[in-house]
Amino acid sequence: MSLQPGTDFGTPARAGAAVVTLEIDGVGVTVSSGTSVMRAAALAGIKVPKLCATDSLEPFGSCRLCLVEIEGRKGTPASCTTPAEPGMKVSTQTDKLARMRRGVMELYISDHPLDCLTCAANGDCELQDMAGAVGLREVRYGYAGENHLKAPKDESNPYFTFDASKCIVCSRCVRACQEVQGTFALTIGDRGFGSHVAAGVEESFLGSECVSCGACVQACPTATLMEKSVIHHGQPDRKVVTTCAYCGVGCAFEAEMQGNRVVRMTPYKDGKANHGHSCVKGRFAWGYTTHKERVTRPMIRAAIGDPWREVSWDEAINHAASEFKRLQATYGRGSVGGITSSRCTNEETFLVQKLIRAAFGNNNVDTCARVCHSPTGYGLKTAFGTSAGTQDFDSVNESDVVLVIGANPTDAHPVFASRMKRRLREGARLVVIDPRRIDLVETPHVKAEHHLQLTPGTNVAVINALAHTIATEGLMDAAFVAERCDPADFAMWLDFIRRPENSPESVAQVTGVPAESLRAAARLYATGGRAAIYYGLGVTEHSQGSTMVMGMANLAMLTGNLGKRGVGVNPLRGQNNVQGACDMGSFPHELSGYRHVSEDATRALFEAAWGRPIDREPGLRIPNMLDAAVEGSFKGIYIQGEDIAQSDPNTRHVTAALAAMECVVVQDLFLNETASYAHVFLPGSSFLEKDGTFTNAERRISRVRKAVPPACGKADWETTMALSSALGYPMAYTHPAEIMDEIARLTPTFAGVSYAELDRQGSIQWPCNAKAPEGTPIMHVGGFARGKGKFVVTEYVPTDERTGPRFPLLLTTGRILSQYNVGAQTRRTANTTWHEQDVLEIHPHDAENRGISDGDRVALVSRAGETTMVARVSERVQPGVVYTTFHHPDSGANVVTTDFSDWATNCPEYKVTAVEIRLTNRCSNWQEEYKRFRVAATRVGDGVAAAE
Repeated sequence: MSLQPGTDFGTPARAGAAVVTLEIDGVGVTVSSGTSVMRAAALAGIKVPKLCATDSLEPFGSCRLCLVEIEGRKGTPASCTTPAEPGMKVSTQTDKLARMRRGVMELYISDHPLDCLTCAANGDCELQDMAGAVGLREVRYGYAGENHLKAPKDESNPYFTFDASKCIVCSRCVRACQEVQGTFALTIGDRGFGSHVAAGVEESFLGSECVSCGACVQACPTATLMEKSVIHHGQPDRKVVTTCAYCGVGCAFEAEMQGNRVVRMTPYKDGKANHGHSCVKGRFAWGYTTHKERVTRPMIRAAIGDPWREVSWDEAINHAASEFKRLQATYGRGSVGGITSSRCTNEETFLVQKLIRAAFGNNNVDTCARVCHSPTGYGLKTAFGTSAGTQDFDSVNESDVVLVIGANPTDAHPVFASRMKRRLREGARLVVIDPRRIDLVETPHVKAEHHLQLTPGTNVAVINALAHTIATEGLMDAAFVAERCDPADFAMWLDFIRRPENSPESVAQVTGVPAESLRAAARLYATGGRAAIYYGLGVTEHSQGSTMVMGMANLAMLTGNLGKRGVGVNPLRGQNNVQGACDMGSFPHELSGYRHVSEDATRALFEAAWGRPIDREPGLRIPNMLDAAVEGSFKGIYIQGEDIAQSDPNTRHVTAALAAMECVVVQDLFLNETASYAHVFLPGSSFLEKDGTFTNAERRISRVRKAVPPACGKADWETTMALSSALGYPMAYTHPAEIMDEIARLTPTFAGVSYAELDRQGSIQWPCNAKAPEGTPIMHVGGFARGKGKFVVTEYVPTDERTGPRFPLLLTTGRILSQYNVGAQTRRTANTTWHEQDVLEIHPHDAENRGISDGDRVALVSRAGETTMVARVSERVQPGVVYTTFHHPDSGANVVTTDFSDWATNCPEYKVTAVEIRLTNRCSNWQEEYKRFRVAATRVGDGVAAAE
């Protein structure tokens, strides 16, 4: 029997190996052992009334609506808490059950506002539905006496309301906060008639620990918890399934629409990356797509000091193309280049690198993915043969030990963090390696067994100490190493790792982590069962980022933690399509599928498809482009969806390079910081306005579907096509599906990917080809892509960025839950309620020594520059370390970061900057210059306001 998508089966699925067959209302049904009677009925197409039950939560059995009768059994058990048994004969509709259910509903309705016609949930209310389902026609108890109808409404959260007068105390919101989100911000206060949902310790939702993930709103069966957008606009009338454009989790959402207006975004329960969960960004922070500051018409200007002039698409495209042609004719073919975006789709990214190579005729293409995770690609490809993580997200459900290194999942990847926390609550053990005390170190019902609070920049020393302990204490998986790894490489590495300088006792002096803690963590990882490594930018954004990735690969191979569920080396990608941007050939030395441009056979394949020769020499990376611009040889750049003036290190150097160029073309939603230096601005389209695909951190390729027409008239892929045609290289795609078909023809790991296949499966994890037509959830099963796994010697080399008398503190940077990357999207939403400015965390000891109190304005000074921020005195950081985010441009976090970078990939060393902090009562010189320049550089002619 076919079921409608989104069917709520009442209780979660059970995956028992055994099956049972029972009869429900005369219908035979076979289900897995442990399945509830309620779910079995739903699978048979039989609806049982319910209010407290939903299939995203464990059965609770409190509402008494789902009662059934079972032949041979006394009473009327709740179908949600009763497991199906062989031979059971169940009746869901009898006169007795009907009377009981109506009685229950009478009690609910007797203490509920009768405002259905004006209620925001009218037409989408389970209480209303159940009143109809049980045939309620009158309430015998009346409405007099004590009730909750005047209970206060909590409107503190910017995105949803809590109307206690409509609450039926079903506990679904409380259970969702506990089971799905894992924050435990909600409880049931008081008892009996006084029972009520309480946020925190009887606080407002905004003032409590609530993280606004929306799980409680999604679970609520009445209008108690309701999105303010729905209250304002009314119920949606259609849905479009798409993929979130924020972090690398890649959550699937239903964009719920009224005509061309998005009314709400609800997490898609069949989404394989998120399973119906969400975070505050994807769930609520989509208002930027219609923000008043969005630019929807092309603009040009002769100089960056001139006001912008709105022009037609044709004039803007032709002007940009003629400028690029002029620059190449004057300064040479290599004088121009481009930058792809990790926020854009695979198809759009593929077209930009194709334009650079085929229309510009060089390989000067790079991406922000190199600025964050290029060491992942280099390190994992060296060790395993593929440039991506080894597992799917669901693999964590089978982990016994979780090792989190340089990542803050609860803030940067919250939906995956909720899944990880669930596994930890079930008994998995946790090791955190981070210079800062992130939430996972200790949060409700989760506590790290070990927190290795290392000195920033000493990651490689720590990973070597862990490997040393395992290798010298006989804890390695010798059989795995012998079968799966190159023996010569392993012998060389083993000789290196056993050296005394890699021992925990020696390393403790460098890292600040006690030797006994290092040894205990190593023993747990090696002997605790299936062990998984999850890491983030705190690994890659170092001068030894690539070395550290190979060090983690060594550790996983040494213990046999690869090629099965619950293990692996798993990068948590920062932006929504970082993995895809890498896959699509956005690097100057690689074409799609990570194949080097010097490979004759690879180039021949692309040249035959594109009809143009491809340079066999790698092009310029972003730092090389910027250096060449300052030197005078690089003159023009096409930047799609990136804001390097805010996101890249050493801001003064970046902006000097942009100012030195003669043609900067920016394609984006807003006049961002980089657009201050642009000569042509091409309006971008949001994820709601285009078709395409994103690839998330688990290599999952998911559809992005157009919900509304592009506000600017063109999707980003159409803009790139127009520019390419104006440059003399026409592209003739009519839909992104055709671009994906070309990607599949040219990229072995995508060979089996098509929109038809994505629609059939929902999503696909590459490699997807003849060998793996359904995709590949777990990599390296039975063998590595490169053949034998490669152990690599990972000598610890201290960074050149050192502390000293002038700069005695180390600055490290990261992200916060409510904001995203450079904040261009989230700053234009109500998410600023939680994080209206970047702040500088400083340990009480360091603050006291400098006379700094919480809330003081301080100067943050490095060898590269100076800015000011508000200080937050916090023990999250250790003495000698300070921490900030980079979500607000006026904070200037990257004014102070340096040009030091990873030795293999040039990934910037954002995580280690020597600084000093002092009290101040004024903005920095850079901030004063920024304000003046920003006003001048974003002027638009004819009085049109378009500045940020």
